[in-house]
Amino acid sequence: MVRRILLGSQLRRLREARGVTREDAGYAIRASESKISRMELGRVSFKQRDVADLLTLYGVIDDAERAPLIDLAKSSGQAGWWHSYNDVLPGWFQTYVGLEAAAERICTYEVQFVHGLLQTEAYAHAVVVSGHRGRLARPEVDRRIALRLERQKLLFSERAPHLHCVLDEAALRRPYGGRQVMDEQLRALLEFSEFPRVTLQVAPFSHGGHVAESGAFTLLRFAEDELSDLVYLEQLTGALYLDKLDEVASYQRVLDGLAGAALDPAETRQLLNGLRQAL
Repeated sequence: MVRRILLGSQLRRLREARGVTREDAGYAIRASESKISRMELGRVSFKQRDVADLLTLYGVIDDAERAPLIDLAKSSGQAGWWHSYNDVLPGWFQTYVGLEAAAERICTYEVQFVHGLLQTEAYAHAVVVSGHRGRLARPEVDRRIALRLERQKLLFSERAPHLHCVLDEAALRRPYGGRQVMDEQLRALLEFSEFPRVTLQVAPFSHGGHVAESGAFTLLRFAEDELSDLVYLEQLTGALYLDKLDEVASYQRVLDGLAGAALDPAETRQLLNGLRQAL
């Protein structure tokens, strides 16, 4: 999906620079004007033949210039690792996992539980089971947990994004799985907090109310100029993706306010150690 967005934006720039209308571009590849629009927005897959024909129409005839874009068309059709979890992964969340994997910076605020990228296996199991009240068979529970742990590998990769996670203290006080599970999860958070590309903060009860009155959210930023920053809001049966500049800016202000009001990383580690001792 991310590759489609990148390719689509480059094709749009080439078309506009050449002064070609979407209607004429569609005619060149035996498609409609709306199909060209969807291609340029990265909402449909690309055929290598169509990309080659469009590049010719746009005056890109040098093989050295054409090859990267045609290769991008080829790779854009390849499924991400998460597609193997289609049996337990809703379509709207597949989109998020793809964007998460491509993000340069992930900024998130959580209220209910520890963010999925930071969960231990036992804690993840407790969250999944409690959330579905016994309605899931054990194999499906195991698949959901495996997906969560697979996502977590992102933090250990060479191109790991910067993760800035603000946890409400409520997420740490809610005892998913019991004492041992929570102790293991708190210990894991302490370890994650030492990662060079992880910034972990807690918004403590003692500081009273704060600016995140709308609840949990995630803000994704990308290195590529063609990809707009966006805000992900998860709901019970779907999700919202906000990419308008004013909407993203509003959530960035909330995140900045949270970061300023929350405990700094060193104070956060002290709180985590204190919670472990109190178990």
